[in-house]
This record gives sequence, C-alpha cells and structure tokens, in this order.
Amino acid sequence: MDLLNTLVDKGLRRELPTREEALAVLATSDDDVLDVVAAAGKVRRHWFGRRVKLNYLVNLKSGLCPEDCSYCSQRLGSTAGILKYTWLKPDQASEAAAAGVAGGAKRVCLVASGRGPTDRDVDRVSDTIKAIKEQNEDVEVCACLGLLSDGQAERLRDAGADAYNHNLNTSEATYGDITTTHTYADRVDTVNKAHAAGLSACSGLIAGMGESDEDLVDVVFSLRELDPDSVPVNFLIPFEGTPLAKEWNLTPQRCLRILAMVRFVCPDVEVRIAGGREVHLRSMQPLALHLANSIFLGDYLTSEGQAGKADLEMVADAGFEVEGTDQVTLPGHRTAGGCGSHGDTGCGSGSGSAEDGGCGWHGGGVCGSHEGAGCGSHAEAEAPGEAAVPGAGGARTDLVAVRRRGAGTDLAPNA
Repeated sequence: MDLLNTLVDKGLRRELPTREEALAVLATSDDDVLDVVAAAGKVRRHWFGRRVKLNYLVNLKSGLCPEDCSYCSQRLGSTAGILKYTWLKPDQASEAAAAGVAGGAKRVCLVASGRGPTDRDVDRVSDTIKAIKEQNEDVEVCACLGLLSDGQAERLRDAGADAYNHNLNTSEATYGDITTTHTYADRVDTVNKAHAAGLSACSGLIAGMGESDEDLVDVVFSLRELDPDSVPVNFLIPFEGTPLAKEWNLTPQRCLRILAMVRFVCPDVEVRIAGGREVHLRSMQPLALHLANSIFLGDYLTSEGQAGKADLEMVADAGFEVEGTDQVTLPGHRTAGGCGSHGDTGCGSGSGSAEDGGCGWHGGGVCGSHEGAGCGSHAEAEAPGEAAVPGAGGARTDLVAVRRRGAGTDLAPNA
C-alpha cells in the first residue's frame, strides 16, 4: 500500500505526515489492520528496537476531585464505587513504589486527584520522591498532580522528579464538551511549565469518548507541536457512575489503528499504551507492542489491570524484552540535551515538553487510568452495568473492575 510505504519512509526520517495521511490510517479497513501494524512496527523498531519500558502507578490521593472531567471516575459527582482516601504518607507511597520496581518497572508515576497541587502538596510529594529515590536510586519518578502554578515544577525537579505528566486528552475544539472546570489552554500551559523547568514532560490523549477521526488527528498533531518525550494513549473505560458510562465505541482493530497513527505522527517518542489496554485490546494486546514501546505494569489508579505476571509473560511471548534501568529509553538525538532533547524535530518540532511515562490524566484510563481494566476474575467486577456482550463492539462491562488492592488498602499490590 503506497500510503503505508510513504508513512514508513517519513517515520524513519522523523518527518511529519500530512493530516490527510494520518486520517487515512484511521480509515483503513479491518482487512488491512495487520499491514498497518507491520508498517508502524518498522518505525517503532527503528527507534526503539524490541524494548518495552514498564511503568508503575501509585495513586497518592484517590477520589473527591473538584473537577468535572466526564471521563473520570474521581470527578465531581461521580458515583463510581472507587477507593477514596487522602494523601499517602511518604513511607506508604515508597513501599507501593518498591513493589512496582521489584516487578520490573523502570519508572514510578505518582498521581493525585485534584485540580492542582497546593504548595503544601508539593512539599508532600517532594518528600515522597526523596523517599522513593533513597530506596531505589536508579528509578525514574514522574509526578502527575494536575495544573501547576509558577515555580512548582522547579520544586518537584529539585526534589528529584524526572518527569511530569499532564494529558491534553482530546482536541481543543471538543475539550469544552468533556470538561468545564478548566480549559485546554490550562493543560497546554502546565505541559509547557514542566518542560521549562527541565522536567521530561509526558502528555497524551484519551480515545473512545465519541470523538471523530479529525479530533484524534488534531490532538496528536497538537502533541507533536508540544514535543513531549512520551505520549500515553488511553482508551476510555466507561465507568458506571460517570457521564461517559455508555460510550463503548472501540474495537481492538480501532485501537491498533489509533496507536499506529500516533506512532507515524510521533515516530521517535515513547508511545505508551495506557488505560483501557485490557478492556479494549483484549486478546490483541501483544500486537500493540509492535506499535508502542511502553506499558503500565499491573493495576491503574482506580481500576484493576492485567496481573503483573501476565504482563511480563505477554512481553516475553511476543518476542520483546523489558527495558533495563541501564538502558536509555529515547533515541540519542532526543537525549543529547538531558532528559529529552527538545531542540530538534523529535516527535514534534514545537516548543517542547518532557515526558512522563504516562502517569495519567486525572480521569480514567491510565497514564493514569482512573478507570481500569479487569484483572483476575472479571465475572466479579465491581462496576455494575449491562450484561457482558462478548461480540465485537459490545459493551464489555465484565472487564471493568474497581481496584481494591495496593495503595490505600491493606492488600498486596498487583505488580
């Protein structure tokens, strides 16, 4: 297919596809999905080989958020039966992080619900970062605390944070349809603050909220302009008790096309499969490793994920290897200036950002999935809803399980 040959050539040169080409990837048929995966896989392997970076989420403060993001189980007015608790103490968070590191995670993502941190919150998180680094000197730490005020990114950097995550989520044109308590511009501003402070910025999107192909292309092109080091791709988990509970719009093939489009537009950045991986990709998760070079290990923020052991087996069985702490994630031209070289064209020619390994939007999916994928016995999923419909395009509420272990509980984490 001429389109795919063209996109591979552009990806190997870090050349931006046209919007028409990006839209054409999303418009390919299910019959062509393996060809699309194979083409985008060439770009992924060129820049990242067969390495898969593992990231681990720690939900520092769960629920009771004053923001009204429609996709989020922690939003204002949510009736989802998620765990609700206030700030974990630094030793509790460090213990949770250690479980992820022991499971093979290279990065720990510290997430807290809320509009944004107070200065006291930044002190709390700074103490937590220091505690984690004392136990695991080589681990990368990413913070995801919402909208940043002036000077806060610098304080997190000085405490030892490596990255900051704040997702754009959807296109600027449709942002007001999913959130009214803050703006798209607020999110862009926070990503820019993280980058300006020297943090590696992560910013990504949520697919499956009823958006059009044009919206998906718009947000990915905007991300390229921001130039993050990492782009988490979340697939909406329609949590019962949220406004988007009935939005089951994704198929495994659709998810693969979205990931391929992101890889073609952002060829040399860390593309992470984030929230909704287990729910929407299901048995086709291994194919997605040919497109993305990063995943979350174990559970998400408010939902359960595939067992950590199963994640590791999946990576190995698909012929990939877990990226070690002694390996640099990003290509040399992006790391020459430090955590990420934003001066060159990278995944984006823009003003730059940095990266997170995606620790997530404050809403649901993961990079921080405040929704989740199921793990273990999906027949006992906590979220109520319609009966499972195993067929293609059906609502798989049986795969949505509220997290009841790990951070904020007395039970062992899934890592």
